[in-house]
Amino acid sequence: MPKTITAKEAAQMIKPHSRVMFSTFLVVGAAEQLIDALVEENVKDIHMITIATDYDDKGVGKLITNKQIKSVQCSHIGTNRSTQAQMNAGELDVELIPQGTLMERIRAAGAGLGGILTPTGVGTIVEEGKQKFTFDGKDYILEMPIKADFAFIKAQKADKHGNLVYYKTARNSNPAMAMAAKITIVEVDEIVEVGQLDPENVVTPGIFVNYLVKSEVKEC
Repeated sequence: MPKTITAKEAAQMIKPHSRVMFSTFLVVGAAEQLIDALVEENVKDIHMITIATDYDDKGVGKLITNKQIKSVQCSHIGTNRSTQAQMNAGELDVELIPQGTLMERIRAAGAGLGGILTPTGVGTIVEEGKQKFTFDGKDYILEMPIKADFAFIKAQKADKHGNLVYYKTARNSNPAMAMAAKITIVEVDEIVEVGQLDPENVVTPGIFVNYLVKSEVKEC
């Protein structure tokens, strides 16, 4: 059964050089209270794994603007000028990964797979330094799993066993990231008793959840 803690307690678990997954896509599905707590703790040299670096003053972009991130694996930085500026200045190491490949690599980590084969990036700089295989006349790149020490994710509801229900597209990367981290911390709008969630609506089983943080900000 996961333990219920505060956002501050969650943020204090993150140390320099921690690998942290953040579920967000332009702030949708972002654990904003956990992110704000991490900004307040001002932990530096974090490796961020996320779909997008959001905006300069919203979502995970706050961490980049505050220069807490040393490196990032993501798919989209176009809406965050701080990410672009720090990358161009050599202050931030950015690995851009096609979004489908990024999520499959995270999913592979959660499923215990040794990697994935994808045709995405064949014949481009994406394939540099990677193994290639050919099946039925088609080339594929071997992409390795992406793991993390922590995942900061957001859910609409959780029961006290940690079973999670998400709100519409806020679901995005949450389920995959919940499985791929050593420690999963969930910011949740509502915590209910066991038996109050319809099992058909549960997306992430509680076995993947270590901590719950009651959100003060409702998902929109």
